[in-house]
Amino acid sequence: MAVNFGSKRIVVGAHYGLRDWLAQRVTAAVMALFTVVVLAQVLLNKGPMGYDKWAGIFASQWMKVLTFSVIIALVYHIWVGMRDIWMDYVTSAVWLRLCLQVFSLVWLVGCAGWAIQVLWRV
Repeated sequence: MAVNFGSKRIVVGAHYGLRDWLAQRVTAAVMALFTVVVLAQVLLNKGPMGYDKWAGIFASQWMKVLTFSVIIALVYHIWVGMRDIWMDYVTSAVWLRLCLQVFSLVWLVGCAGWAIQVLWRV
């Protein structure tokens, strides 16, 4: 005789769980490391902080690569959070949720493009 321990759980959605949780933690760690690096450079810099010194911090190639990585990490971090918010709280209209997700994605790509353009101009 089979014993039924409850109904079988039906999992719906995109199954992002662990991947999103891990992505949020990794991108947050990258952003925290970047913050420490920038603060160390600012605090160890002698004299008043002007445009020349600030631009000098971001002029080296390794800092540009690190900043580029942080921009990508920031955009992905925000995307995961916004997508989860739209999926959790906009449940009445699928078309509205899709429009909000597309708007968020386009906005984030535009902001990342602008930030990278500013970075590589320095």
